Amino acid sequence: MPLADVPSLSFLGATGTVTGSRYLIEAGKRRILVDCGLFQGFKQLRLRNWNPFPVSPETISDVLLTHAHLDHSGYLPGLVKHGFRGVIHATASTLELCELLLPDSGHLQEEEARYARRKAYSKHREPLPLYTVEDAAAALDRFEPVPFEEAIHLGDDISARFVPAGHLLGAASVRLTIAGRTIHFSGDLGRAKDLIVREAAPFAGADILVVESTYGNRSHPDSDPEAEMAEVINRVIGRGGTILVPAFAVGRIQGVMLLISRLKANGTIPDVPVYLNTPMGVNATAIYSRHHSEHRISRAECRAMFELAIRVRSVEESIALNKNTEPKIIISASGMLSGGRILHHVINFGQDARNAIVLSGFQAGGTRGAALAEGARNLRIFGEDRPIRAEVIQLEGLSGHADADELLDWMGGARPPRMTYVTHGEPDAADALRFRIEHELGWDVRVPEHLERIDIGNPR
Repeated sequence: MPLADVPSLSFLGATGTVTGSRYLIEAGKRRILVDCGLFQGFKQLRLRNWNPFPVSPETISDVLLTHAHLDHSGYLPGLVKHGFRGVIHATASTLELCELLLPDSGHLQEEEARYARRKAYSKHREPLPLYTVEDAAAALDRFEPVPFEEAIHLGDDISARFVPAGHLLGAASVRLTIAGRTIHFSGDLGRAKDLIVREAAPFAGADILVVESTYGNRSHPDSDPEAEMAEVINRVIGRGGTILVPAFAVGRIQGVMLLISRLKANGTIPDVPVYLNTPMGVNATAIYSRHHSEHRISRAECRAMFELAIRVRSVEESIALNKNTEPKIIISASGMLSGGRILHHVINFGQDARNAIVLSGFQAGGTRGAALAEGARNLRIFGEDRPIRAEVIQLEGLSGHADADELLDWMGGARPPRMTYVTHGEPDAADALRFRIEHELGWDVRVPEHLERIDIGNPR
């Protein structure tokens, strides 16, 4: 893909899917990438991670990272591995969280390649990781932290600002100005009443808006997540079961732990042991504790959340936990059951109908979590079909994403952009939000195609 003669925006990911967030700005002699995420879910999407990057990574000058989740940050080690030598700009909290997430992702890539080699379930004679822990460390060396609302001057009359987006500690929308024209990338927007993180800053208008649509076709239930969680815990523990909570180590685990600590404090649930079986989740919770100014809970509640669980640090302790038959709650990454220690717990506890698997966030199509939510009673794990007899429960009230109504409210107070592009959603969600923007706000809007390039001066 050659450099554009006029300033352009290309959609390299997050089109037709809720993963793989990647947007390329070309202006003058600059190539700027907004997000560099992993494709997840369906195999045909995951295979895109192995394709050559659409432009030579060494020609990219800067990356602007909205937040730390892997569908936005997870290909950065691959980008550096293949030649990127520019600067990765992110908020300080996002950098700290990436220091956990990216090496862990590299470790899981290496571990899965070794396991596939040992068990011979890969189609490749010599399965290789997408990238390694060493590649992740090289990517982290390219980060430069930037405060919210501070101008970043990128050359060629281009500047950017990070604007609070809610959703996650450190999460930002990216507001780019190119020769007087403004492009606003929403990133992932949080809920107005998120349990922990403060709400997103209002949308101030722009010439072009790129908005996420994860929940673009639905509204979150008007329910009390504490009451939902209490009912599940009391029911499952009451029958002697174990509750597995697969959750994103950054963001969702902290919300789950906050709810359980509140329920224990007021005596709504029994004092059962809670195990946090993800070293990354432990460390992420400590980061949340350090950045108290970015969230809305008191220091006392933050401390209670941090002290709630028994930490499971070693592989040996994790294996021993599978032999524990007492009623308990196990919280472990990953949120869509894509890898990690939670898979071994699902193999072990998923076969017993007394137990429960509680899904606590969005489940992208093609993931094991999505299969469970849709009623699957077998999961393909480590090359084998594993029976699932445990109860499966999905708690919608814990989502960290704004729903369709909240997205419309966030947009509605601003002047109409010249064009709005709806991305980062499954096809039905993106199209549903497109329809509402067009008919309720009266804005020019459409859903872009994968790899489509548009003229920033004349968006269509």
